[in-house]
Formats: sequence, C-alpha cells, structure tokens
Amino acid sequence: MIACILQVIRLLWIVFGNAKSPRRSGCPVSISLEVFGDRWSLLIVRDLMVRGYHTFKQFLESGEGIATNMLADRLRKLAAGGIIVAEREGTDGRRVNYRLTEKGIDLAPVLLELLVWGARHQKTAAPCTLIDQLDKNRAAILAEVRRRWEDRDLTPVLPPFAGQKQKKRSQQ
Repeated sequence: MIACILQVIRLLWIVFGNAKSPRRSGCPVSISLEVFGDRWSLLIVRDLMVRGYHTFKQFLESGEGIATNMLADRLRKLAAGGIIVAEREGTDGRRVNYRLTEKGIDLAPVLLELLVWGARHQKTAAPCTLIDQLDKNRAAILAEVRRRWEDRDLTPVLPPFAGQKQKKRSQQ
C-alpha cells in the first residue's frame, strides 16, 4: 500500500513539473524528442520561426486545429525546455508574446529539412517551386531566418500554403 502511494506521489511530482522524468537513453535524438518531439511543439516552433506568430491567439488560429489546453501545455513545455520565452508586451502588460530562444532558433535547420523532406516524399500544399528554392538555397534561407529572429522581425519567411490563412499583423 505504501509503495503504491509513493509511486503515485512520484508520478504526480513528475507530471506537474517538480521533477524531471528519467531519460529513456543517452541518445541525442531521444533526448531532443523529449523536449520537442510531438507535432504540436514543432508546429508552434514553425509558427514562431517562419510565420511570425507570437501570441496564443495566433497559434490557436493557425489552421492546425490545436485545442486551447494542448496549446497552453505545449507552450509551457517549450518554455521549460528553454526553446521559447514568454515576454509581457510593453504596451499591454496583460498580453504575452512568445519568442524563440537561441536554443529554439537553432532548430531552423531541422525544420527546413522536415519541410523539404515532407514536400519531397508526401503530398503537400507546398508549391514545388518554393520547395526547390528552399532546397537549393538552404544557407541563405537559414541566414534570413536567423536575421529576422535577431532583429525581432515578424515578417513571415514562408507564405501560407493552400487552405491556410495568414492573419494581418495589425489584427493580432
């Protein structure tokens, strides 16, 4: 009985962020996937990196269909993993803007490769000409993504693909 109670306490401790769960292995891929290895986390990083999104509302309305509780959870996990930071907006202290950290922007090559791989091997709405440009100009694209991050430039790097709506920045 006491062993069961201790196991439940340990599980609650891990789930609510007061202790880190044990690593599955020492493999860098496995450890990386523990930080951002689900689709929602990668889509949030994508939206921050190439779409210029930075608010909860923008992520929620991105067209991916994420639930509010899932979005809040993934934002918390990405912040805890040091991938993003939440910053209070200067003009309205109630509003929070999210921003990639140095650790987060370092995921740009990974996302670029996922984008090119996905368009090459799956049926997507990404135009072939865009994918060819990304594929041939990787270094320039990555430099531009980093420049925009450093300058806090929220201009989208990629256009929305078919079926996705790009919101005007002034409406956010």
